Amino acid sequence: MSSIQIFDPALCCSTGVCGVDVDQQLVAFSADADWAKQNGAQIERFNLAQQPMAFAENPVVKAFLESSGAEALPVILVDGALMLVGRYPRRDELAQWAGINASAPSQLSEQVAELIALGASIAAGCEPCFKFHYDKAHKLGVDKQTMQQAVEIGDMVKRASAKNMLELAGRILGNPTADSATSACCGGTSEKKTTDSGGCCR
Repeated sequence: MSSIQIFDPALCCSTGVCGVDVDQQLVAFSADADWAKQNGAQIERFNLAQQPMAFAENPVVKAFLESSGAEALPVILVDGALMLVGRYPRRDELAQWAGINASAPSQLSEQVAELIALGASIAAGCEPCFKFHYDKAHKLGVDKQTMQQAVEIGDMVKRASAKNMLELAGRILGNPTADSATSACCGGTSEKKTTDSGGCCR
């Protein structure tokens, strides 16, 4: 994977949110750089105000500064070669240089993570877990209708698991408790469907 080096102008910090004025360009690039790193990109950033030696010791950057001046920063090198100057790269450019999918998600959003946890709380029958994750989801702005959908999915998983376990116990003990052909798997009604899918809810 290619190595990407960003040589920033003199900045208070690289995030763009320091001080009174917010630099939206820096904020957007910082988010894109974090996304790229989370997807495996090798990115280094150097701040002229804090790491001047990195600029002086890199022959490509040093030559650029001598010809264009610090006001022409940032400078972006890919595998040591000059790739972009005067602006920060877009996400798709970072992805192309790093060889990653520009549409790849960096991680689950906090809202989605809490909805998964809500459903899991129902499936596990854990009251403290449900209350904790409900509070977090509520604070994150998740509406109750969406939370109810997560609850219903968790309930289907729980019911299917309990029914299938009872049928398994019945078959082993020679006392079937229900017709296995009506085994429910997340709303399903066919044992063949459960078998073909490789397990419940797959």
